[in-house]
Amino acid sequence: MSSSLITLVVGSSGAGKTTWIRENLNSVAQPTLYLNLGAGTTPIDATYLAGEIPQLTVLSEREITTFLSSSTANYSVYIELGFHIDLKSLVLPIEINNCQRVAVLPPGTRQTEWHDWAEVIVVGTPTNLTLTQSQLWRCAITGQILDPASLNTFWYELTNGAYGNVHRAKGIFDLADGRAFYFDFVPGLPDSKYIELNLPVWLNGRPNRFSGIEVVGEKLDEPAIAQTLENSCLNDTEIAYYQEQIKESLAQEEEDES
Repeated sequence: MSSSLITLVVGSSGAGKTTWIRENLNSVAQPTLYLNLGAGTTPIDATYLAGEIPQLTVLSEREITTFLSSSTANYSVYIELGFHIDLKSLVLPIEINNCQRVAVLPPGTRQTEWHDWAEVIVVGTPTNLTLTQSQLWRCAITGQILDPASLNTFWYELTNGAYGNVHRAKGIFDLADGRAFYFDFVPGLPDSKYIELNLPVWLNGRPNRFSGIEVVGEKLDEPAIAQTLENSCLNDTEIAYYQEQIKESLAQEEEDES
C-alpha cells in the first residue's frame, strides 16, 4: 500500500476549490491524482484539470480505493467534493480516512459545517450562493459541436438572468474549429473565464470526448436552458462543412510555410 498524501477539498460552489487544487498541483513534484466526488456524469472540473495539467491522472470513484490500496508508489492525491455533498453522512474508505481536510470558502463566511469538518480554511472567491435555495442543473453534451456565435449568445443570456438567477455556471464546449473551451462564471467577478483547453484539435466528425455544462442558481428554467443549448449545436452537415473549411485552411498554411 502506498503512503500517498491525500487532500480532501470542500467548499461552496464558485469559491475556487478547483482553482486552489490547480495551483497546488503546479507546485507538486511527485505524481498526482485527482478525483471529483459528486460530479456524476459531468466531469467538468476533471476535464479542465486534465487539459491544463497533462501529467495529472484522473480517477473515478470506483478506481480510487483500488488504486490506493494496490499501488506502492507515493502520490499526491486531491479529492474535490461537490458543494452539495452532505458531510455528516459522508463515509470515506479506510484508504482515504488519513488525509488533510481543506475548506475553500468565500471571504466573511460565517461558521458552517465546512468549518467544523476542515483542518485548514482557505479564503477563496466571493460568492452569493445560499445552499438552502440553490438548484443544481447538469447536462452532458458529449459529441456535440457548438456554433461560436450561438454559444456566446446563450452564455450571455444564461449569466445575465434570462433563465433564472445564476450563482455559478461552468462548462466544457467543443467548437466548430476543433478546439475545446472551458467556460466559468461566478457573479461578482469582472467577467466569465474562457480558457482554451490543451486538447487535440478535433476535425473528424463528432468529438469522442466529454463536454457538458453545470448551472447552480435559483428558479432556473431548465427546459429553456436545455433547448437553447440544443439550438446552439451544429448538425452533421454543418459540422462536415466547417471541418472541411478548417482542414483546407490548415493545408494552405502548411503549403505557404513550405
